[in-house]
Amino acid sequence: MSSDVHGRTRRLELSDQNLRDFEAVVLDSSPDGIVLDRSAFYPGGGGQPADHGVLIWQGVETRIEGARQTDDLYLIPAEGDPIPPAGTTVRAAVADERRTALMRTHSGLHVLCGVVFRDYGALVTGGNMEPFSARMDFNLPEVPPGFKETIEAACNAEIIADRRIDIRVLPRAEAFAIPDIIRTATNLVPPHVEEVRIVDITGLDTQADGGTHVASTKQIGHIKVAKIESKGKGFRRLRITVSD
Repeated sequence: MSSDVHGRTRRLELSDQNLRDFEAVVLDSSPDGIVLDRSAFYPGGGGQPADHGVLIWQGVETRIEGARQTDDLYLIPAEGDPIPPAGTTVRAAVADERRTALMRTHSGLHVLCGVVFRDYGALVTGGNMEPFSARMDFNLPEVPPGFKETIEAACNAEIIADRRIDIRVLPRAEAFAIPDIIRTATNLVPPHVEEVRIVDITGLDTQADGGTHVASTKQIGHIKVAKIESKGKGFRRLRITVSD
C-alpha cells in the first residue's frame, strides 16, 4: 500500500501541507465517524493532535472535531451535527489557524530535538503538543548550569538561520541507512511500513516523521523554553512555547 493511503482514504496533507480546501466523496458515515475517499485532515499521531474543520454539503455544515485511525480513517463529527450519507460529494475545509499553529509547533519540536541531540547526544523518550505549546522528554542524565538559556538561544539561532525543511519518502532500507534517522529511544516505525516519510531540517535534523511542518525554520517564529522538569533518574522534560 502507498504511504499516502490509509484504508480507503488518500491522504492529501502528506504531499501538500498547505492544502486547506478540497472536495471528496463520502464512502461511509455514521455519528461515530465519516470516511472520505480523499482527505487533507491530519488524523493525529506522533504527538500531533488531529486537525479540526468542516464538511459542507447540500447547504448544510458538519463540524469535524477529530479523527480515529483503525481499518479506515474516520473523521469525527461534532455531536448532533448532520451526517452526510455515503455517496455525497462534500466540500471540506481544514481549520487554517489551528493547522498552521501545529505545523509551527511541530517544526519547533524538531529544532529542539536536533539541538539537544547535536549538543548533548540525548534521544527523545516522549512528546506531545497543542497549538503553540509542547513538551519533549529526553534521556538526559544531567542538566548543566545555564542549560535552559543555552538551549533556547541555540534553538532560536537555528530559526533565524532559516533552514529549509524538506519532506521525502524513501524505501525502508534506504531510510534506515541514514545515520541517526531514529531520534527516539524506541523505534516507533512499525515493521510492516515499507516506505518511510522523512522530515529533514537541512543541516540540523533528519528523522522519520509523519506529521505536518512549515517550509523553513524561520516560519516557526520564536521558541521559549518555559520549564525543565525531572522525570526520574536520567530523564528530563522540556516544555516550550512558540510565538511570533
